[in-house]
Amino acid sequence: MSTSAATILAHLKTVEDERARRAGVAGLAVKVIALKAYQQRRFFHTYADLLCSKRYGAASHFFLDELYGPTDFSQRDVQFARVVPALVRLFPSAIVETVGSLAALHALSESLDSAMATNLSAQSLELVSGIDYIRAWQETARAADRARQVALTLVVAGRLDQFTRGLLVRNSLRLMRGPAHAAGLSDLQQFLEAGFETFREMKGADDFMAIVNERERTLASSLFTAVAENVDDLATINALANLPPPETKAVIHPNTTN
Repeated sequence: MSTSAATILAHLKTVEDERARRAGVAGLAVKVIALKAYQQRRFFHTYADLLCSKRYGAASHFFLDELYGPTDFSQRDVQFARVVPALVRLFPSAIVETVGSLAALHALSESLDSAMATNLSAQSLELVSGIDYIRAWQETARAADRARQVALTLVVAGRLDQFTRGLLVRNSLRLMRGPAHAAGLSDLQQFLEAGFETFREMKGADDFMAIVNERERTLASSLFTAVAENVDDLATINALANLPPPETKAVIHPNTTN
């Protein structure tokens, strides 16, 4: 088994371990679900304009659905782990590297979510507030991991964008449909093709990635500098402005504006 396969499997094992840890700690799994739901609302709040954009809407929804949503991907991950050796053997190296970055992002995000949920002290987990989120964020800390999480997201976006420009990778991806199906990799194939199509429609992802980078780093900075015990503190006010209220119900109609 190649190093790339071993690395991808190690990331998936990290995800599996996080799920096992949550199952072993009373109430932690419920907290993780509440946290993920709030973070999805935060994504809608932060990127409402991009989600409604004709140019950026599809890519924004792709990341929201595949990377930031509260969907339970446990069964998908189990199936994926079984076919990693075939993936490394069959797919072009550029695609394998992209999947490796996705696996690394998945593992890091699950680790951070477990840590934050452990520190989440909301009285009602269905009403996680901005102050609850700020406190959990600061108690978790791990600023370097937060920066790496953003960096990995941008790596994935950048590689998907590159696929739209390289004829060889584009053709290779199409030619992989038959072998991928035969090897049990149809879901991964569909994921990669969906990512390719959303980025192809965007006709260049540089601006999209710059927006994500700026907003995520601004958010992280505001959360780390907020004084959660003082809602009148300017830094706290700024942090709360970047977060949705608990009752936010996102209703996004994509591709309605330029």
